Amino acid sequence: MTIKEVEQITGLTRSNIRFYEKEKLISPDRNASNGYREYSEEDIKTIKKVAYLRTLGISVEDIRRISSKEADLYDIVKAQRHHLEQQLSELENAKILCEKMLSSSEKMDYENLDIQQYVTDVKDYWSENDNILKLDSVSFFYMWGGNITWGILTILCLLDAVFSIGHLPAEIPVQWSGDIVNTFVNKQFIFAFPVSCIMIRFVLRPFIWRWLKINIIDSESVTNYITNYLCFIALSVETFIILYVEEIVKHVTVILFIDTFVLIGLLLMAVYRTTRKRKGHSGDICSN
Repeated sequence: MTIKEVEQITGLTRSNIRFYEKEKLISPDRNASNGYREYSEEDIKTIKKVAYLRTLGISVEDIRRISSKEADLYDIVKAQRHHLEQQLSELENAKILCEKMLSSSEKMDYENLDIQQYVTDVKDYWSENDNILKLDSVSFFYMWGGNITWGILTILCLLDAVFSIGHLPAEIPVQWSGDIVNTFVNKQFIFAFPVSCIMIRFVLRPFIWRWLKINIIDSESVTNYITNYLCFIALSVETFIILYVEEIVKHVTVILFIDTFVLIGLLLMAVYRTTRKRKGHSGDICSN
């Protein structure tokens, strides 16, 4: 049967079905005469099982392990139930605290918020909610993600192209074999880099986000990180071409070194911010 018929039978979208195929969870046969996929009844059953397990929050990797007999379905479902119980407990505790705060007769505002009214032992409370607080540790993603960072990178790419176009030769190098340039293109190609930043953000990003949404929790921040990192690469390549033409640098290792320096710098800043936050928590605990 065709993918359209599979959509009608399963109630799932074509993108879901294609994704399961891409992840090797199903392997439909190909019609020898036209090359179209032909889905069997067994494929239908598999698609339904995969989709059902996904609704339970079981990862694609675990489903793959189950289907290949590397893991037992019972064990995976049991582990998932335990994970969901933890989440439910955390959500219920958060709900109780919200209700406690809302039921207070005193006016509630940020300046006068005293968490000691709601939490008996602050240190234990941090430990109990470590899975939430540890998200602060990935501030590296947040620092590097978002519209502002992407906008800065795109503007830098554009300014690089605008201010350098008048100084560039008619043709610029875009491909090297060792130290020898083997491909030249028209210098207008320099504008391809800011355009690529826009394409990465508005064309490629939705596909990255969709894939990550299925596989990880914090897909938004990670997607922004990957998107902006690709734009950073575009800016780096553009800068290298300009510097190479101006005979300022001759080896791409210089740009790679700068890229590494910037990314390590951001990582160290993230570690510093996280450490400072945790020291702040410790100070609060000691003072109480």
